[in-house]
Formats: sequence, structure tokens, C-alpha cells
Amino acid sequence: MPRNNSPAQPPATCAVQVEPLRFDAGPQPLATAEVPVEMPVNVVYGTLPYAVMMASPADLEDFVAGFSLTEGIITGVEEIREIRVAQQDDGILVSVELAPGRFREHLARRRNLSGRTSCGLCGVETLADLPVAELVSRGSTPITPSAIRASLAALEGHQPLHRLTHAVHAAAWCDSTGAILAAREDVGRHNALDKLIGARLRAGKDAEGGFILVTSRASFEMVEKAAIFGAGTLVSVSAPTSLAIERARRLGLTLVSIARSDAAMLFVGTLAHEREAHTS
Repeated sequence: MPRNNSPAQPPATCAVQVEPLRFDAGPQPLATAEVPVEMPVNVVYGTLPYAVMMASPADLEDFVAGFSLTEGIITGVEEIREIRVAQQDDGILVSVELAPGRFREHLARRRNLSGRTSCGLCGVETLADLPVAELVSRGSTPITPSAIRASLAALEGHQPLHRLTHAVHAAAWCDSTGAILAAREDVGRHNALDKLIGARLRAGKDAEGGFILVTSRASFEMVEKAAIFGAGTLVSVSAPTSLAIERARRLGLTLVSIARSDAAMLFVGTLAHEREAHTS
């Protein structure tokens, strides 16, 4: 059964100890530091390479499931027959076996992508190739400001790799009260969100009754991925981009950004009044 909650400690493969030379007023003795592991992950469908992603080497089954959905390669996790992860000398190979009909459709729309970490649109050749999520139509219930505060307060407890390295992003799925039900970390913000989406898909969970919290800025791609999953609300710790705001408005997705324990900014959509949280 796939892991659905973050462990108390980060996976041992995701951080390494190094010995930098520290400079303050002058050279200091060598001190150790933990840095996150970043590895090339080659995603292959059938026998055909699709993308090389720079990612943290954990939760890769979740990552590929979420990535496959947000890339439009699958429409549901049931269209993935098998995911195999193999360590190689120069990185990690993740082989994905799709259902036959889905694989034929994938071949028909195959894109040439390579080396994506911070750019979710590398490899897109024309404006017409920009991904387009279906409109969010489920009419998700607005969340309350207190739910956002609760999720932010709980987030650190679900970021073991960040506590160790201070150098990775996280994405979390929160229920309507702000309780974190699942979280994933990665050196790439898009990867962290894909891992979270994949974890929820593989656990048989949908996007009803909650919201996504990310530690990064809210970009076009983050909004798009959240909407493809079906989330009605995206909360980001950092600021949104103009295109993210425009896209969230078009998709009917509530966008809350610059979220802090004492304040947040609502850019698109609505939040619930606190008294609504106590109605039956």
C-alpha cells in the first residue's frame, strides 16, 4: 500500500553530508552540512523515453503517477499497469507500463521533453501546446482562513527533508479544517506537487473536501496541475504570478498566496466566513 503520510525522518537516500568551509569574520574550521540529493530521473513509457527530470530520489512511484496525470498521458491511475524503479550508474530509470489503449494514445501525442526542474513548460514548442486543464466544475466548498492557518502551523512537521537541508519544496493535501492528510517533498516544486497528486491517486483519494498547500510561489504550472487533479483551492506560501492569477480565474480555482500564520492574500475566488465552519 502506498505511503500516505510523511515519515518523522527523511529517506536516507535523499540527503548527503558534506564538509564546506565556513566564512564569517574569517575562515572557520570545517563543519558538516546536510544537502539534498538531486538525481536525474529518466521517465520511460513502454520502451520510449519521455522526460529526464531532476528530482529527489524518493516517492518516485507517486511522482510518476502524478506526472502522468498532469502531463495528460493518463486520465486516471487505473490506466497505469505497472511502475518499475531501477537505480543506474548515472541516475534512476522509471519504467511505466500503460494500458494498451492509453499507450497508443500516448504515442499519438508524444512530446519531446528534457531536463525539467524549475520550468514546467520546457519542450513546449508553440502557444497552442500549452497544457489546458478542464474547468473546475465541482463547485468546491470555500475553505476558512482558520483552516489555512492550521495547515501552515502543521506543515513543518511534514517536512523532514526541509528541516534537515533547508533546500527543498513541499506540497500538502489538507482537509477542510487544515489538517494535513498527505505531504511530499522534492528539490523541484513541480515534482513535489506531482508526488502529492500521485500519492492521493494511488491511495484512491480524490480532491473533494480539501485544498492544496505548497511552499513555493504559485505559477501557471502549479495552478494547472492543481486544477487537473480537481482541487478547488490552491494555497501558496510565496506570491503568485500574473498568469497564475489569470489561469486560476479562468478555471474557477480559488488562489490564496503569500500565506503566513497571521495573514494571507486572496487573489482569486472566495473564502468561507469562520462562522460557516460551525454550521451543521
